[in-house]
Amino acid sequence: MALAGFRRHVGQFLGTSNELMAASLSTATCADEMAKAEGAGCQDDAAALQLKAVAMAAILVAGVVGVGLPLAGRKRRALRTDSAAFVAAKAFAAGVILATGFVHMLHDAEHALSSPCLPAAPWRRFPFPGFVAMAAALATLVLDFLATRFYESKHRDEAARVKAAAAAALAASSATASDEDITVVTVVDFEDERKAPLLQAHCHPHTHAHDHNHHHAHAHELIGSEGEVSEHVRSVVVSQILEMGIVSHSVIIGLSLGVSRSPCTIRPLVAALSFHQFFEGFALGGCIAQAQFKTLSAALMASFFAITTPAGIAAGAGLASFYNPNSPRALVVEGILDSISAGILIYMSLVDLIAADFLGGKMTGSLRQQVMAYIALFLGALSMSSLAIWA
Repeated sequence: MALAGFRRHVGQFLGTSNELMAASLSTATCADEMAKAEGAGCQDDAAALQLKAVAMAAILVAGVVGVGLPLAGRKRRALRTDSAAFVAAKAFAAGVILATGFVHMLHDAEHALSSPCLPAAPWRRFPFPGFVAMAAALATLVLDFLATRFYESKHRDEAARVKAAAAAALAASSATASDEDITVVTVVDFEDERKAPLLQAHCHPHTHAHDHNHHHAHAHELIGSEGEVSEHVRSVVVSQILEMGIVSHSVIIGLSLGVSRSPCTIRPLVAALSFHQFFEGFALGGCIAQAQFKTLSAALMASFFAITTPAGIAAGAGLASFYNPNSPRALVVEGILDSISAGILIYMSLVDLIAADFLGGKMTGSLRQQVMAYIALFLGALSMSSLAIWA
């Protein structure tokens, strides 16, 4: 009995010692992690603030140029959305976004949620980064589906309204106007393969051709085959969801750079994020150009993208004096947001950029153009992945 009691006390003592040693090692590792995050001796608030100002200017310029090129070049032959140069550049940008999701955002999420500053349960006992990224990708799929159905329904309602107005105008004009004052435009209704008449009553004969072309083009744009999602509707949905995904992770990387107090950490990020922002902007600008938004709407979307990362850097710089990026709450928030951004970017790059262009029948150019697009895609992914060596 005495020997059994002695063994029990020794076991309890050893268990307590092991727990204390594990806690000590965990604390030491967390301290090392904090020292590494703070630059391991390369901490200089004044120099870091100067580099943040340089980063804000460089990233802002890169974003404006990247998103502005496709929008400004819509009417120029070399940068039209169906040109070989545009297709290759958009493929390169799609590779950049894909690598951003897989190599950068998912890795950052894994690093944050596996930090020794977090308790082992539950953060290191379940692969939260991959799970959250998967959930975000599936949620983006649902959002993509619902947004497409919404815009498609809106599109058809407008088509029905135009047809009803045309029929009413035909009935009214047939009773009050002579045949000389009426121009009848017939537009094929692909749903039932009948011709729906559109009529425009004219007061002046010289306006016939203009009004004929306007109403014919408008009706032709609105009426499409049943079950077929128009390319315009898909472009609208893709551009809006892509901007949501890009903006969400731009805020995160801007805050991460802004709270850093180490010039050694910030310096390589300036070039890396400028490169990244330029090509993300080009992909987004290309989607906005293909969606054919009005000038004001396109300018607002482009401006919102361009200022997001610099604004995140400015906000992070303001929080740097009292924000602890290695606190449990900060690590959990950063890890989950990085995972969500990774899931959105991976879905958008694979489904709405790469698969839509490479497998959806849009790659209709010459064999040389197709090969160049594939090479550009792989180069974009490789280039953005290689930046992980420095950033």
